[in-house]
Amino acid sequence: MELETTLNQMGDAADLLVGAAEEPPRARDFVARLMFGAYNIALALASPIILGILLAKRRCRQGLTQRLGWLPTRLTEECLDGQTVWVHAVSMGEVNAVVPLVQELKARAPHLRLVVSTVTQTGKETVTRRLEGLARHIYFPLDFPFVVRKVLDTIRPQLVLIVETELWPNFLTAVAARGIPCALVNGRLSTDSFRGYLWLRPFFARIMRTFSLCLMQTDRDVERILALGADPGRVVRTGNLKFDQKSFEFSADAIHLGIQTHEELFVAGSTHPVEEEAVLDCYRRLLDIAPSLVLIVAPRHIERAAAVEAMARARGFAVFRRTALERQAVAPRGPRVVLLDTRGELAALYRQATLVFVGGSLVPIGGHSPLEPAISGKAMVFGPHMDHFAEVADLLVSQGAAIRIRDGAEMAVPFARLLKDRAQLQRMGRAAQQLVRANQGTVAKDADLLTPLLRRH
Repeated sequence: MELETTLNQMGDAADLLVGAAEEPPRARDFVARLMFGAYNIALALASPIILGILLAKRRCRQGLTQRLGWLPTRLTEECLDGQTVWVHAVSMGEVNAVVPLVQELKARAPHLRLVVSTVTQTGKETVTRRLEGLARHIYFPLDFPFVVRKVLDTIRPQLVLIVETELWPNFLTAVAARGIPCALVNGRLSTDSFRGYLWLRPFFARIMRTFSLCLMQTDRDVERILALGADPGRVVRTGNLKFDQKSFEFSADAIHLGIQTHEELFVAGSTHPVEEEAVLDCYRRLLDIAPSLVLIVAPRHIERAAAVEAMARARGFAVFRRTALERQAVAPRGPRVVLLDTRGELAALYRQATLVFVGGSLVPIGGHSPLEPAISGKAMVFGPHMDHFAEVADLLVSQGAAIRIRDGAEMAVPFARLLKDRAQLQRMGRAAQQLVRANQGTVAKDADLLTPLLRRH
């Protein structure tokens, strides 16, 4: 988010320079240097605003000292041996995706020290929970040159792995200047990001040259990163790491959720504003077919829990928060909405679900991962905005494992049909699981390609 804000502030200067993208290499390099200078000037000018925003947001303040370069003294001492691999994953989704790869690298080279950085608190919590004993967590540094240098002097990585698409110019340039191999893993480029980067192609072509390897999810992602100037000899499609995710360690307790043996779950995962209204309206209609159906709503941002609760109560539903159910002596009964106001439990709830809606897809967010319910063998419904998982969503629909709807008004139709045709519901779930199994193996491919970078360094 901070990178996008800074790049936008480069303004019309970038538009004037982008025309030079078709010039000879020397001219393109000159343009790239100008853009890089403009980026750092804009970054310096925007620094008070960036720091003000980070201080104003409570969830950002916790890691701010680390983001400014002050890492724990103990970590500084540990990293002196140069045996550290630094993995950067923005938030919870990226951490969950890279967990199997981190585990595989540690199994192949037990002597390695693994440091995983995130930007968000949810990312930190996921590292702590899922990689306890395997990796240390730090907050990723702000992209100011002096901060980046300070943190690299502390971590001294022998390899840097960037998960999905985190193109921080000063960080990547500093890594390359020190001769440290850097690889993009599980790489992807959404349509919006790709279009924005194309306007600054000379700038991003220079950044692309800092990568020793780009391990991409899909053919579309390969085409896009090549269009940005990546070296074709360093770009490989290996697949999506999320297909290789194993069952999560956490197992939701049905008693704490207040679910009776005869009741079924309708799980709406990672929802956003507008989507909750559609889900609640859909639930009301489905109760005519399945009176024992219980709705679980998992807002993408749990700080919105109060707003979603008020929305459900305004429609006449009984609402129970996940955290409050643990303290309740008597389990609730009848139609109701359970609001998931905790982190890290959604995957487990997908395993218990009968119906699944994947959020972020009815609004132009780009969709959230349909792979968690697919891994659990669940049929699912999502909206038209699945750009972040375009190829996976298309595969799920084409294989009869998912249904795509145009808007919220359509949501009840496929769910009602599936509740009446349980055989079809089961067939879709099996198709989802088969699709996952057919696309596994990315962890091994990535580890095979990354291991030589460790040896060479």
